[in-house]
Amino acid sequence: QVQLVESGGGLVQAGGSLRLSCAASGRTFSRHAMGWFRQAPGKEREFVAATSSSGGSLSYADTVKGRFTISRDNTKKTVYLQMNSLKPEDTAVYYCAASTYSDYFNFADDSLYGYWGQGTQVTVSS
Repeated sequence: QVQLVESGGGLVQAGGSLRLSCAASGRTFSRHAMGWFRQAPGKEREFVAATSSSGGSLSYADTVKGRFTISRDNTKKTVYLQMNSLKPEDTAVYYCAASTYSDYFNFADDSLYGYWGQGTQVTVSS
């Protein structure tokens, strides 16, 4: 069982930066690939970024590639999302998720993530 708690969201101006954190409980964090997803009002949840259990494989949505960086610290049971050059269209609730897989799967498929956090709001003003 994995419990996830996100933090670090907030209000930022366009062009600014935020770093989201997702702290996990449980003994199996290092076995899980981790992902970040987001959902804007009136839109479906979409994939943002993911990392394999070791951190050796990373994946990004095209919309955030070059601006966002996902990382993890297995000793701290935490995954991060560094968000730079934020745009108003990045406004959404951001969710952290843990997959039942460690690597070698479709990182963007949210049905392959069995554990979810409660979400943190990110608002980017123009």
